[in-house]
Amino acid sequence: MEMAELPAQLLICVLHEPMGIPERFYSMSSNILRTRKNYYDTLEASQKGKLDITTWLKWFLDCLSQAIESANSVLHKARVWEKLQHLNLNERQRKVINILLGNFQGNLTTSKYAKLVKCSQDTALRDIQVLMQYGVMVQSPDGGRSTHYQII
Repeated sequence: MEMAELPAQLLICVLHEPMGIPERFYSMSSNILRTRKNYYDTLEASQKGKLDITTWLKWFLDCLSQAIESANSVLHKARVWEKLQHLNLNERQRKVINILLGNFQGNLTTSKYAKLVKCSQDTALRDIQVLMQYGVMVQSPDGGRSTHYQII
């Protein structure tokens, strides 16, 4: 561990200990690595002058919040896949479900499904219909050209 990472590690321990939970389900280190320059800039700024660590604490708590949000996203995805494990899904369906559980933007249409998994629109529609039968997806109330699908 680098000396500059010590403040973050100490604060993690202080915040984590009162919870009485032996495991952590979030990773601060991945967030720190992703925002390394900002971390060092904030740390350096807090070590100069009056040693006011307010800016660093704000940065740290924002980073902690992002780590917890990321962990929640991973746990949600794991729970969904746990519920779906008994279903006979093909690779296309698995890929689309993973995309929808990620940062998919917009509405899923048969055209978008077909483009995402490189299949025909007819195959996309059949796949979607199977997912609807399994209760994995629902069709929007909009009809015609506005028809789109959402994961439950």
